[in-house]
Amino acid sequence: MITNAQSSNIHMDKKQLKALMRRSDRPGLTYLAAWIALLAITGTPVILTAGSWWFIPAILVYSGCFAVSAYALSHECAHGTAFRTRWLNEAVFWVTSLLYYEEPLHRRYSHASHHTHTWIEGEDNQMPYAPIPLTFAGWVEEILGLGLYWHQTKMFVLHSLGIFSENVKRVTPASELPRMQSNTQICVAIYLGLAAISMAAGWLWPLYLIVIPRVLGGPVMNAFILMQHVEMAENQPNIVQSTRSFRTNWFFQFLYFNMNHHIEHHLYPTVPFHALPDLSDKLGDQLPPPDPGFISTHWEVLKITIRRSLGRNDRSAKIRQAFSDDLTGAQNDQSVA
Repeated sequence: MITNAQSSNIHMDKKQLKALMRRSDRPGLTYLAAWIALLAITGTPVILTAGSWWFIPAILVYSGCFAVSAYALSHECAHGTAFRTRWLNEAVFWVTSLLYYEEPLHRRYSHASHHTHTWIEGEDNQMPYAPIPLTFAGWVEEILGLGLYWHQTKMFVLHSLGIFSENVKRVTPASELPRMQSNTQICVAIYLGLAAISMAAGWLWPLYLIVIPRVLGGPVMNAFILMQHVEMAENQPNIVQSTRSFRTNWFFQFLYFNMNHHIEHHLYPTVPFHALPDLSDKLGDQLPPPDPGFISTHWEVLKITIRRSLGRNDRSAKIRQAFSDDLTGAQNDQSVA
């Protein structure tokens, strides 16, 4: 089952769409520079407070800024829309994918299947590891990301040996498998090499600025990812009903590279991140109003999973939810947290 704008009965003027699809280096470089500056600002206290109690709040703040944007920028580069210059897009793709903990080629083809078959069981390669609809235990599993860590570690081992699952072969052109193997070997060499050099030299900064932040920031990153489709309709071609957009404040929108406009992104995945707000405006009332702010929406999802685990009513009047009247309805909560 193919999922796209056509299958969702969404229409867009071709000239307007072409203008929105125009790629540019400037927005991506601006965001990249701002993110690096943010990491420098939030990372400096991590180094300066190491060994004191102030290290804990410092690394928690840094970790969220690190993990969410590493994921988001890697995702944008996977689409080839972060930068107009191809080598720049691919260079940043490599670095951010290493930070995210996934080999770039696998990331690109696995994510392509997610767009082609959004939220279709057995076809979408990025469905949750926990059974859906989520229970509270499933929510915990997805937020901690243990299934993702295990899956990616297994991929690094198997792919470096040239062993590919049928699922990977299904979404990856056969001609790309040798490159996927060599890419994985390079990734493993970089990880092991950095670990060996750090231990030999007594460096702690890779641990403080990369490894620990990826783990500590993982739940925040996973919370953003989970919002994209959780509680939405499975196994149907209409992206509007399988995908969620939500309001959020300017800082979260920056960290997330505008991916809170997620319905819009799935309808037209070749539109760069910086043009998504304009795309949303132009699609107008073809789209349902976005759900409440990130924190408000996620809090509602958490309550739903708890009620579901207790065998209670799992319907919500505050967010869009599968098989409810709110899939195309408006929400009144104007929170942007």
